[in-house]
Parts: sequence; structure tokens; C-alpha cells
Amino acid sequence: MLDLSAYLVLDPVLCQPLGMVETARAAVAGGMRTVQLRHKMASTAERVAVGRALQETLAGSGASLVVNDDVDAAVALGADAVHVGQGDIPASEARARIGPDMILGLSVETEDQARVVDVDIVDYIGAGPVFGTATKPDHAVPVGIAGLARIVAQCARPAVAIGGLTAAHAVDVLGTGAKGLAVVSAVCGRPDPTAAARGLVRAVEDARS
Repeated sequence: MLDLSAYLVLDPVLCQPLGMVETARAAVAGGMRTVQLRHKMASTAERVAVGRALQETLAGSGASLVVNDDVDAAVALGADAVHVGQGDIPASEARARIGPDMILGLSVETEDQARVVDVDIVDYIGAGPVFGTATKPDHAVPVGIAGLARIVAQCARPAVAIGGLTAAHAVDVLGTGAKGLAVVSAVCGRPDPTAAARGLVRAVEDARS
């Protein structure tokens, strides 16, 4: 299973000028153990190329690589996981294409969606958005911490919270029963991604103690 406690979602725009690969390296040096490649405007071939560079960078670190949306790229890379949204390929079809061993994540935006997650197909959920965020302008209505708690309570699979989160939210997020925080701008584009990642990891560890 993935380490959902401090989960980095790479954004090609926010990761400038370091780039996604160097940002991932820096974040993993700061203790993050799950890295998602989210590159909405790229082709499958381009995602595979970036994914290979990420795999080389993450090799030996113990960090896992997740591919967002693109099942073909995830299969070509032999990625650790693929994550799909409600408007992407259905989870059942994704599972059929990736086989039984690759981890499958599913975005869940409402209690109703959480309630019908098939635990025989989906391994974890990305719950939110908790707060509004400019990194995904077309996101669903933010659910807040209370809404996050309701979503988590409705799903038998572990949840990672996403949407406008920073280290300052760790206590509230973990208090809902979510296993961790998925972040974009809290690490991507920061002057020191390693320090930003270290701060997030420390906040999660403190919230658990």
C-alpha cells in the first residue's frame, strides 16, 4: 500500500523553475514517500518520458510513483499506482486494464460517491477538495473539514485528503480519520521544496502523536 501520510502531487507549472523531477527529488529528500505525476496537458508518450525520469530519480528512495488519470502510461511505466477521477475512466475499467497488483486510487468528492466505492476494485480514495485551490480551477465544491470527515466515514478504504492543504491543516485532517494530506502548492514552487516537505512530514508525525 502507498504511504498516504504526506503525498506530493506534481504540477508542471508550479514546479517551475526546478521542474517536476527535481522537485520530486527534493521532496523525497524531505521525507515524502508518495509522488503523483499529474500532467494534464501532456500526451501519454510525454507522461511516460517524465515518469521514467521520475523513476530513475526515486530509485532506492523507497518512494512510490503514482500516475494521474493515464492508465496506459501507468502500465507502460509499471508504476506503483494509478489515480483516476470521477470524470475519467471508470474505476472498474481501470482495474481491468492494470490488473490485480497495481494500486488504484479514486477521487471522491461527495458522501454519495464515497458510499458506493467498490472496495474490491479501489485501494484508496483521494477525498476533497477540502478547500478551494487554484491548482485545479475546475474542482468540485470544497467540502471543508467537516465534509471531509463525512466522506471518510462513508468509505471503507483509506483516504488521503486533498485541496488547498498545508502543514497547518495536519491536525484537523488526521482528526477526520484521513490517513494523510496530498499537497501541490505547499511543496511545488517553494524556494526550498525539501524544507517544505520536511515541515509537512513533521506536522503529520506530530498530529499522530
